[in-house]
This record gives sequence, structure tokens and C-alpha cells, in this order.
Amino acid sequence: MLSDMVSTSLPIVGPELIMAIGAMILLMVGVFLGEKSTQTVTGLAVALVIITALWLVFVTPNGVAFGGSFIQDSFASFMKMLVLIGSGAAIVMSVGYAETERFNRFEFPVLVVLSTLGMMMMVSAGDLITLYLGLELQSLAIYVLAAINRDSVRSTEAGLKYFVLGALSSGMLLYGASMIYGFTGQIEFQAIAAGLADGERSLGLLVGIVFVLAGLAFKVSAVPFHMWTPDVYEGAPTPITALLAGAPKVAAMALIVRFAVEGFTPVAVDWQQVIVFISIASMVFGAFAAIGQKNIKRLMAYSSISHMGYALVGLAAANVEGVRGVALYMAIYLAMTLGVFAVILSMRRDDGQVDQIEDLAGLSRTQPVTAMFLTILMLSLAGLPPLAGFFAKYFVFMAAVEAGLYTLAVIGVLASVVGLFYYLRIVKLMWFDEPATAFLPAPTELKVVLWVAGLFVFPVYLFVGGSVFSAAEAAARSFF
Repeated sequence: MLSDMVSTSLPIVGPELIMAIGAMILLMVGVFLGEKSTQTVTGLAVALVIITALWLVFVTPNGVAFGGSFIQDSFASFMKMLVLIGSGAAIVMSVGYAETERFNRFEFPVLVVLSTLGMMMMVSAGDLITLYLGLELQSLAIYVLAAINRDSVRSTEAGLKYFVLGALSSGMLLYGASMIYGFTGQIEFQAIAAGLADGERSLGLLVGIVFVLAGLAFKVSAVPFHMWTPDVYEGAPTPITALLAGAPKVAAMALIVRFAVEGFTPVAVDWQQVIVFISIASMVFGAFAAIGQKNIKRLMAYSSISHMGYALVGLAAANVEGVRGVALYMAIYLAMTLGVFAVILSMRRDDGQVDQIEDLAGLSRTQPVTAMFLTILMLSLAGLPPLAGFFAKYFVFMAAVEAGLYTLAVIGVLASVVGLFYYLRIVKLMWFDEPATAFLPAPTELKVVLWVAGLFVFPVYLFVGGSVFSAAEAAARSFF
């Protein structure tokens, strides 16, 4: 019986096995070749991510593994692909930074691979134990990454803050999970949903759901669990910030969706209230707090807080349209974020890396192509048509309207209007202010990421948007 379960489960967890074995091999390569192996390990890590993505698309079957602990479905495939794209791009974007900032450590790509493995487990979590294991594997690697630059006080501080607050959120999540198990007698999401089908629920169960959602909200920087985000974004090395802003947010949002929709749809009316609250708080706080920022990494931190609020609007709808909107939103958000961080990483002068918003002044005269792409990305983040960001917000707001959450949709639109101010301020700086000292030419890998992200946002999305929408629709149908 056990052997049959293992033999049927291994093909389903194939991508995770590839990442785990690959991480161990990369670690051995780095240990035996020493510090000079950084470029080799980095290249192998990118190759490993590509192989895993191809295996996921062409080989991995859908199904349930290890007795319901691991779920591979269309939703998992869609979100895992986004996670792999985000992690792979973060590794690629670190190459030039590593060479110029004495960041040549082979541990960086290995830790990114291990973190990505945790993210993939999060996306496919079918019970509370897998949820926690995936979350902690992802988190522990990123705690180290945030503080990996030991010569920088800001990096060390960022890693410490992230670790302490992350440990607090993990404790909250574990307490909530224990409450859920205590009041349902189940740890599998589908078994919990079956037990709640009669509509009966206890106060203790609701307390457990709230605590788990609080722990997960920390991972997506949702208010009021956002405190770590600006400081960690600013203090961590910029390639780590680029990773933090992308793939982990996708994985955590996917985990929130799977936890809420797969396990607790029968009591959706209860957790909807929590999601609506943190969604409104995130949208409004992120929009207003970003206005006074002078550091572009801190601005992107507050921007990510508001964007997670927009994505949660779709989850609050608790219907297939809402889940489809969340999946679509995270795909477009990932592209926009990677493009912006490609520009931030290219903000380098002879005296080193800079990260102040004023440093972008007059960029249209010194680097017009970069300014054009950054303008497209900023306006897309603001949600202006016909850019991809507009469609992302449109579908989550429409899902909320269809679910009768009119106030939530209206607040989201108003928060978008406020957010438009600080995005347009950057555009104004680039096109109308006197030029600051020109940046050094950007490395090729950053140009590639910027071009791909910028062109995807506009105009490529206008042509492939239907396919992305269909993939998000198929992902959402996994739950309904």
C-alpha cells in the first residue's frame, strides 16, 4: 500500500524533486570549487529553473500525492510557472550586481533555489503540515538572503527584522493551525471542507482561520502585517529585494487562495470579512504611504503593499471570477515588478549604486529607451489603459462587483487614483526635469529583463492577453 502511494506520488512531485536534488548538487559544486564557482553555480541554477519549468509543463501529471498532502492541478501549474519565472529572473539580474558589489557568493543562487522549492510546496499544499513546511523552507532561505551582505549594517538589520517578525507570524500561523485541527479533527483542506459542509462552525475554528490568515498576510505584506516590508526592501541587497517583490508574493498569494477556497468555502462568509478588511487597509495605506517616499526601493515596498490589496479584492469575491482575477493579477504584477527592478539595478554611477527617486531626473535625455520602458511600467502599475495593469485591476474589481462587494470595488478604484500620483511623479522626473548624472550602461541581462517585461506589459499583452486569461480561467476552475 505504501509503495503504491509512493510510486503514484513521485511523478506528481517531479518538479520539486528536480529542484531539491539540483540544490544539493549546486551546493556540492560550490563547496568543492570554492568562491570562484559563483558564475558556474549561477548558470547551473538558471538552467535548473528552466529544466524544472519544462518538466512542469510537459511531463508532470495532475493529481493528488501522499494521501492528499500535495495537490498538483491547473492552479498549481499556473502559479508555479510564475514562481519559477520570478526566481529565475532574480538570479539572472544578480549577475552584474555580484561582479561590481563584491557579491560573488555561490550560496546566493543555492538559497534562491531552496527558497523556490519552498514556494512550489506552498502552491501545492493540500494540508496544514505541507503548508507550514513549504512556508518555512521558503522563509528560512530568504531570512539568510536578506542579511547575506555581512559588510552592510543595513542588510544585517533588514535580515534581523525580517527574521524576528517572520518568526512572530509563523507562531501565529501555527497557533491558528492547531486551533483548526483541534476543532475539526482534520488537517487536509478537502477533508476540512467536507466536515464543514453542513454549515456548522465553532468560534474556535473561526479564531484559527483568522490566525492562519494573519500569518499568511505577513508573507504578502498585507496591512496590518506589513511592518517589515519598507525596511527590508531598502536594506537588503537589490537582487534580493527583486526576488522578495516577485516570486514569494506569488507563492504566498496562491497559498492564501488554496487555504481559503479549498478548505473553507463552506464558511466563506466569515473569512471574507477578514480578507475585505486587509484588502481595504492595504490598498489605502499603500497608496498614501508611498507619496512621501524618496527612496525608490521603499516606494516599491509601499506599492507592493497596495498591489497585494488589489489582488485580495479578487479573493474576497470568493467565486471563480475572483480566483481567476487573482491569478491574472499576480502574473501581470510579476512582469511589472521585475521590469522596474531591472531599472533599479541599472541605477549605477561611477561612485556606486544609487536608489533615490531624484536620481532618475532627466533619464529620458541620457537613456531614452530605459525611460520609455520605465514610463510604460509605471503607468501600468497605476492601472491606466490599455496597459496590462489596467486589465489586472479590471478583472478583480469586476469580480468584486459581481459578488456584490460594491464598496470594496469603489475603494479600490479611489486608491488607484491616489497611487497614480506617485507613479506620475517618477514619469515627470524622467521627462521634464533637468538631467542628473548619467548612469553607467546597464548589463545585458538587465536590458533583456527590462525589454521582455516592458514589451509584455505593452503591446504584447494586447495580443497574448487572451491566452493568459484562458490559463488563469483554467487555474480558477480547479476549485469550482
